[in-house]
Amino acid sequence: FSVRSKEEQDNAILNMYMERKSLVLQFLQSNLSPQLLEHHQKKLELLKKCYYYVEVMPPHIVMRDESRALISTDVFQIIDSWRLERMKKVARTQTEIQLVLLTELLEQLQRGREELVCYIETSDVITFLSKWDSVMQKMSVLSKLMNKVLSLQVPGKLHAKHRLVSHADIRGTRIPNIKLSLTTKMPVVFDRKESVAYKNWAHLKWFTENQESSPEQYELHFRLLKHGTQTELGQRGIVAISSNTCVVFDLLPDRSYEFTIRRAETYTLVYETWHDTITLTTASSAEDSSTCEPELADKKGLLIFST
Repeated sequence: FSVRSKEEQDNAILNMYMERKSLVLQFLQSNLSPQLLEHHQKKLELLKKCYYYVEVMPPHIVMRDESRALISTDVFQIIDSWRLERMKKVARTQTEIQLVLLTELLEQLQRGREELVCYIETSDVITFLSKWDSVMQKMSVLSKLMNKVLSLQVPGKLHAKHRLVSHADIRGTRIPNIKLSLTTKMPVVFDRKESVAYKNWAHLKWFTENQESSPEQYELHFRLLKHGTQTELGQRGIVAISSNTCVVFDLLPDRSYEFTIRRAETYTLVYETWHDTITLTTASSAEDSSTCEPELADKKGLLIFST
């Protein structure tokens, strides 16, 4: 009887061990898989490259003019500019905090996964079961951290402590309920296949991950990387563009140029720290290749610029 009882007890312990180990493995494979953590890490790197804007809703409000007629007014016309600038600083700080928190949370999730893997691989049956309560607590904490990561990946609302509109600015009209939030736009990236330098000109092309339907305003910065003479020193400039392509003329042959693309700054922009940069080298004069300048008639849609 005692032998059977001991075997039954050992089997019960072993079954409990296998069930609990299976729970941990399932948690690691579904909630903390390497693929999932890598996905969130890539999302974080993308968010660090995004452009962040403060969005004011509603964009228009109905007011009465001097004749008491109802008119639709742009909300920025009644917002106190100084108060809005203060909120833009708050928005920038909130964005920076969110990105720092996301970085720290993903590091904690990675360490938590490593601890659970080590717990499974190195613990014997008795040690494994003796630490079960702490393991359950660890998995609960990691689940909450993952939920926090998901929530922080979406720009949140901005909470204004003070009104953005002065009573004196709206002539007796009821102050509207103005809401602020953060919005993002994807980073602008050069098309490495379509961006090419020839002997004395270069063709640049760029895109965003989700091409915006409305026209975008961009700035293309370029400069000669190494210069010596006064003529070479002047080989730099900024081009304002409203399309996603540009041709830059009057470059020097056999030289390396650095090109940087960014969105043009707007009134609602609050945070940007990354711009894509590409280095192109013009062909030498001795190279017998297609280095002739393009005909203007063939360059429809391209902004033509000469230094």
